[in-house]
Amino acid sequence: MQVVPPALERLIQDLNRLPGIGKKTASRLAMHIMRKPSEEARTLAAHLAELHTAVKLCSGCFIFSETDPCKICSDPNRTQEVVCVVEGPDDLLAIEKTGAYQGLYHILHGVLAPMDGIGPEEIKINELIDRIRRHKIAEVLIATSSTVPGEATASYLGRILHSEQVKVTRLACGIPMGMDIKYADEVTLARAIESRRESK
Repeated sequence: MQVVPPALERLIQDLNRLPGIGKKTASRLAMHIMRKPSEEARTLAAHLAELHTAVKLCSGCFIFSETDPCKICSDPNRTQEVVCVVEGPDDLLAIEKTGAYQGLYHILHGVLAPMDGIGPEEIKINELIDRIRRHKIAEVLIATSSTVPGEATASYLGRILHSEQVKVTRLACGIPMGMDIKYADEVTLARAIESRRESK
Protein backbone atom coordinates (compact mmCIF):
# COMPACT_ATOMS: atom_id res chain seq x y z
CA MET A 1 0.00 0.00 0.00
CA GLN A 2 1.41 3.40 -1.03
CA VAL A 3 1.34 5.78 1.93
CA VAL A 4 3.07 8.73 0.25
CA PRO A 5 0.93 10.44 -2.43
CA PRO A 6 2.41 9.98 -5.95
CA ALA A 7 2.93 13.74 -6.47
CA LEU A 8 4.92 13.99 -3.23
CA GLU A 9 6.88 10.85 -4.08
CA ARG A 10 7.84 12.37 -7.45
CA LEU A 11 9.15 15.49 -5.70
CA ILE A 12 11.15 13.34 -3.25
CA GLN A 13 12.70 11.45 -6.17
CA ASP A 14 13.57 14.71 -7.97
CA LEU A 15 15.21 16.16 -4.86
CA ASN A 16 17.04 12.85 -4.27
CA ARG A 17 18.76 13.27 -7.67
CA LEU A 18 20.51 16.44 -6.46
CA PRO A 19 24.14 15.98 -5.36
CA GLY A 20 24.54 15.42 -1.62
CA ILE A 21 20.82 14.90 -1.05
CA GLY A 22 19.95 11.45 0.27
CA LYS A 23 16.49 9.90 0.48
CA LYS A 24 15.90 11.11 4.06
CA THR A 25 16.96 14.68 3.31
CA ALA A 26 14.88 14.66 0.13
CA SER A 27 11.84 13.49 2.13
CA ARG A 28 12.42 16.17 4.78
CA LEU A 29 12.72 18.91 2.12
CA ALA A 30 9.62 17.69 0.29
CA MET A 31 7.61 17.64 3.53
CA HIS A 32 8.84 21.15 4.35
CA ILE A 33 7.68 22.41 0.94
CA MET A 34 4.35 20.61 1.41
CA ARG A 35 3.72 22.34 4.75
CA LYS A 36 4.33 25.81 3.30
CA PRO A 37 1.54 27.83 1.68
CA SER A 38 0.93 26.88 -1.96
CA GLU A 39 2.01 30.38 -3.05
CA GLU A 40 5.54 29.73 -1.73
CA ALA A 41 5.70 26.43 -3.63
CA ARG A 42 4.57 28.17 -6.84
CA THR A 43 7.22 30.88 -6.35
CA LEU A 44 9.91 28.22 -5.86
CA ALA A 45 8.72 26.40 -9.00
CA ALA A 46 8.76 29.66 -10.99
CA HIS A 47 12.31 30.44 -9.87
CA LEU A 48 13.45 26.96 -10.91
CA ALA A 49 11.68 27.28 -14.27
CA GLU A 50 13.35 30.60 -15.12
CA LEU A 51 16.89 29.46 -14.27
CA HIS A 52 17.77 28.14 -17.72
CA THR A 53 16.35 31.14 -19.52
CA ALA A 54 17.67 33.89 -17.23
CA VAL A 55 21.12 32.47 -16.42
CA LYS A 56 23.75 31.84 -19.10
CA LEU A 57 27.49 31.27 -19.21
CA CYS A 58 29.61 34.41 -19.42
CA SER A 59 31.46 34.33 -22.76
CA GLY A 60 34.62 35.56 -21.03
CA CYS A 61 35.12 33.47 -17.88
CA PHE A 62 32.23 30.95 -18.18
CA ILE A 63 30.64 31.71 -14.82
CA PHE A 64 26.86 31.55 -14.52
CA SER A 65 25.54 35.06 -15.04
CA GLU A 66 22.45 36.99 -16.12
CA THR A 67 24.64 39.43 -18.08
CA ASP A 68 27.30 38.83 -20.72
CA PRO A 69 29.98 39.72 -19.94
CA CYS A 70 29.53 39.09 -16.22
CA LYS A 71 30.16 41.69 -13.52
CA ILE A 72 33.73 40.46 -12.92
CA CYS A 73 34.76 40.44 -16.60
CA SER A 74 33.22 43.88 -17.19
CA ASP A 75 34.77 45.50 -14.10
CA PRO A 76 37.36 48.06 -15.36
CA ASN A 77 39.07 48.11 -11.95
CA ARG A 78 40.20 44.48 -12.23
CA THR A 79 43.62 43.54 -13.58
CA GLN A 80 42.92 42.52 -17.18
CA GLU A 81 46.30 40.87 -17.82
CA VAL A 82 46.02 38.11 -15.18
CA VAL A 83 43.67 35.14 -15.49
CA CYS A 84 43.05 32.68 -12.65
CA VAL A 85 42.03 29.22 -13.92
CA VAL A 86 39.65 27.31 -11.64
CA GLU A 87 37.73 24.05 -11.91
CA GLY A 88 34.23 25.35 -11.19
CA PRO A 89 32.13 28.36 -10.14
CA ASP A 90 32.40 27.38 -6.44
CA ASP A 91 36.18 27.79 -6.64
CA LEU A 92 35.81 31.27 -8.13
CA LEU A 93 33.46 32.27 -5.30
CA ALA A 94 35.89 30.92 -2.68
CA ILE A 95 38.77 32.97 -4.13
CA GLU A 96 36.58 36.08 -4.42
CA LYS A 97 35.70 35.84 -0.71
CA THR A 98 39.37 36.29 0.20
CA GLY A 99 39.55 39.71 -1.46
CA ALA A 100 43.20 38.92 -2.25
CA TYR A 101 42.82 38.48 -6.01
CA GLN A 102 41.81 41.28 -8.37
CA GLY A 103 42.36 39.74 -11.80
CA LEU A 104 40.02 37.86 -14.13
CA TYR A 105 38.97 34.20 -14.11
CA HIS A 106 38.56 31.27 -16.45
CA ILE A 107 36.32 28.39 -15.34
CA LEU A 108 37.17 25.00 -16.85
CA HIS A 109 33.92 23.36 -15.71
CA GLY A 110 35.76 20.19 -14.79
CA VAL A 111 39.16 18.53 -14.66
CA LEU A 112 40.92 16.01 -16.84
CA ALA A 113 39.78 12.48 -15.99
CA PRO A 114 40.62 10.10 -18.87
CA MET A 115 39.11 7.10 -17.04
CA ASP A 116 35.76 8.94 -17.05
CA GLY A 117 36.14 10.03 -20.67
CA ILE A 118 36.93 13.66 -19.78
CA GLY A 119 39.75 14.98 -21.95
CA PRO A 120 40.85 18.48 -22.98
CA GLU A 121 37.93 18.78 -25.44
CA GLU A 122 35.33 18.21 -22.69
CA ILE A 123 36.44 21.16 -20.53
CA LYS A 124 37.17 24.80 -21.43
CA ILE A 125 40.89 24.44 -22.26
CA ASN A 126 40.67 25.45 -25.94
CA GLU A 127 38.69 28.52 -24.90
CA LEU A 128 41.49 29.44 -22.47
CA ILE A 129 44.15 29.19 -25.18
CA ASP A 130 42.01 31.25 -27.55
CA ARG A 131 41.51 33.87 -24.84
CA ILE A 132 45.25 34.13 -24.18
CA ARG A 133 45.93 34.60 -27.89
CA ARG A 134 43.18 37.20 -28.42
CA HIS A 135 43.89 39.33 -25.34
CA LYS A 136 47.09 40.62 -23.78
CA ILE A 137 47.26 38.05 -20.96
CA ALA A 138 50.57 38.29 -19.10
CA GLU A 139 49.97 35.64 -16.40
CA VAL A 140 47.85 32.55 -15.97
CA LEU A 141 47.39 31.50 -12.33
CA ILE A 142 46.42 27.82 -12.20
CA ALA A 143 44.19 27.31 -9.15
CA THR A 144 42.99 23.74 -9.59
CA SER A 145 42.64 21.56 -6.51
CA SER A 146 45.46 19.41 -5.17
CA THR A 147 43.60 16.18 -5.99
CA VAL A 148 45.04 13.75 -8.54
CA PRO A 149 42.77 15.02 -11.37
CA GLY A 150 43.41 18.64 -10.31
CA GLU A 151 47.17 18.13 -10.36
CA ALA A 152 46.98 16.32 -13.71
CA THR A 153 45.00 19.22 -15.15
CA ALA A 154 47.48 21.76 -13.76
CA SER A 155 50.39 19.81 -15.21
CA TYR A 156 48.71 19.56 -18.62
CA LEU A 157 47.93 23.29 -18.64
CA GLY A 158 51.51 24.09 -17.65
CA ARG A 159 52.83 22.08 -20.61
CA ILE A 160 50.52 23.50 -23.27
CA LEU A 161 50.82 27.10 -22.02
CA HIS A 162 54.64 26.91 -22.09
CA SER A 163 54.64 27.89 -25.78
CA GLU A 164 52.10 30.71 -25.41
CA GLN A 165 54.46 33.49 -24.26
CA VAL A 166 52.65 33.79 -20.94
CA LYS A 167 53.84 33.49 -17.34
CA VAL A 168 52.29 30.41 -15.71
CA THR A 169 51.97 30.29 -11.92
CA ARG A 170 50.39 27.73 -9.60
CA LEU A 171 48.37 28.35 -6.46
CA ALA A 172 50.64 27.54 -3.53
CA CYS A 173 49.69 24.61 -1.31
CA GLY A 174 50.91 23.91 2.18
CA ILE A 175 50.14 23.78 5.87
CA PRO A 176 46.82 25.41 6.90
CA MET A 177 46.90 28.36 9.31
CA GLY A 178 46.80 27.23 12.95
CA MET A 179 47.98 23.68 12.25
CA ASP A 180 50.95 22.13 14.06
CA ILE A 181 53.57 20.83 11.61
CA LYS A 182 53.69 17.46 13.39
CA TYR A 183 50.06 16.83 12.38
CA ALA A 184 50.55 17.58 8.67
CA ASP A 185 50.61 14.60 6.31
CA GLU A 186 53.77 13.96 4.26
CA VAL A 187 52.36 15.19 0.95
CA THR A 188 51.10 18.47 2.46
CA LEU A 189 54.41 19.03 4.24
CA ALA A 190 56.40 18.27 1.07
CA ARG A 191 54.23 20.71 -0.91
CA ALA A 192 54.75 23.39 1.76
CA ILE A 193 58.52 22.96 1.45
CA GLU A 194 58.35 23.14 -2.36
CA SER A 195 56.17 26.27 -2.22
CA ARG A 196 58.37 28.09 0.32
CA ARG A 197 59.07 31.77 -0.22
CA GLU A 198 61.56 34.29 1.12
CA SER A 199 60.72 35.62 4.59
CA LYS A 200 60.32 39.40 4.84
